[in-house]
Amino acid sequence: MKTMNWVAIATIALSALGAGVWIGRASAPTSMSLESASAAERESEPKILYYRNPMGLPDTSPVPKKDSMGMDYIPVFDGEAPTEPGTVVLPPEKVQRLGVRTSLASRERLTAVVRASASVEVDETRQFVVAPRFDGWIERLHANQTGMAVRRGQPLMTLYSPELLAAQEEFRIADEAAKRLADSDPASAAAMNQLRDAANVRLRNWQVAGARLGGTGDPARLALNAPMDAIVIDKPVVEGDRFVAGQTVLRLADLSTVWVIAQVPVTQVGELSVGQAAVFETPTLPGASRQGQIDFIYPVVAMESRTVGVRLVLPNPDGQLRPGVYGEVTLQSRPDDDAVVVPRSAIIDSGTRQVVLVQIAEGRYEPRTVRIGRRTSDGVAVLEGLADGEAVVVSANFLIDAESNLTSALQGLTTGGEDDAHDAAHDSEDAAADHGSHATETTADPHAGHAGHGEEH
Repeated sequence: MKTMNWVAIATIALSALGAGVWIGRASAPTSMSLESASAAERESEPKILYYRNPMGLPDTSPVPKKDSMGMDYIPVFDGEAPTEPGTVVLPPEKVQRLGVRTSLASRERLTAVVRASASVEVDETRQFVVAPRFDGWIERLHANQTGMAVRRGQPLMTLYSPELLAAQEEFRIADEAAKRLADSDPASAAAMNQLRDAANVRLRNWQVAGARLGGTGDPARLALNAPMDAIVIDKPVVEGDRFVAGQTVLRLADLSTVWVIAQVPVTQVGELSVGQAAVFETPTLPGASRQGQIDFIYPVVAMESRTVGVRLVLPNPDGQLRPGVYGEVTLQSRPDDDAVVVPRSAIIDSGTRQVVLVQIAEGRYEPRTVRIGRRTSDGVAVLEGLADGEAVVVSANFLIDAESNLTSALQGLTTGGEDDAHDAAHDSEDAAADHGSHATETTADPHAGHAGHGEEH
């Protein structure tokens, strides 16, 4: 009976041992295939070089971690690390949070529109000053109001002058004596003619012609007439005033044509030239504009405002363009040749250089120094440093530029830190591999020990 039991136990043991051997052989290829698949997956996954600060700071970490605000460090995979100095890499969530927008550079012909404040002024070539060349008094002042309109030939004032009377009397007496002595005493007549001519020259120097002598019926009085259709713009005297030779008694101006002087910034004057079309608008004439062209560009810069005067000549038949009226002049410059144009907001101007941020890939931005040309209200011509069709950042570019400058300034330290991080990462991987191999040996030895111990027993 005992013999049968031992036989049964031995049969069961042998069956179990055979089943175990068969299961082990069957499962070994499956385990090896799983390990091979895992290794292949690990090889196909991009390798993480290191983890960088989520706020763009230069510190890195070889292992996952969080910053002081609890934000996860961002993994940098092989092939994603910035290769150029100052290149900035932003995750999609940060791009959205900063509101980064881009625009494509395009080839265009820029035409600048210059707008400048302007004022209406009197045409200097159409002014006239009344200033007698002798002493006297104003007996009658016909043009007695500032702003009064006068016609050509209209009497302006009547003057009384003893000096004028003496010259006229000298002329009259010499002329009469010359005529009387012409037949009886030719020599005396010739002398009288010389005296008459000298008196006439004196009167002409005073702008009083012989034909005008006695025009008022009184040789001591002279009527001054308007030389042109004009407006009295200045009247510094009143009736009865005494005047001296050369004193201004009236100032006249023809306002049928006026000047409009626009104050253009000195940086924009180079875009203008004589003959270009211009439009003048003023709030005093809402909805109305006057067309003209540039007549003259002044050669002097106003030191206080750093502007240059640009003159237009406008007809003023209705007199609505009054001197002193303010308005705005719109000038269109001559178009440039084709150039690569970007929005004004894309240019970061430090004063010594101009930079644009070029999007070289999704979330990757490269600062690039450019040479710019004409600036308009809509865009800036880029002469060097940018190609047609490249995407440039037009919003949040100052924030990205600040991060780029920080990255570039600390590049040496960052590179050293990254190398240390990479070395630490490799050391960690090697240590983990060594630890894994030691663990395998450790876990295998006890089994071997137990097996030997079992054999001893």
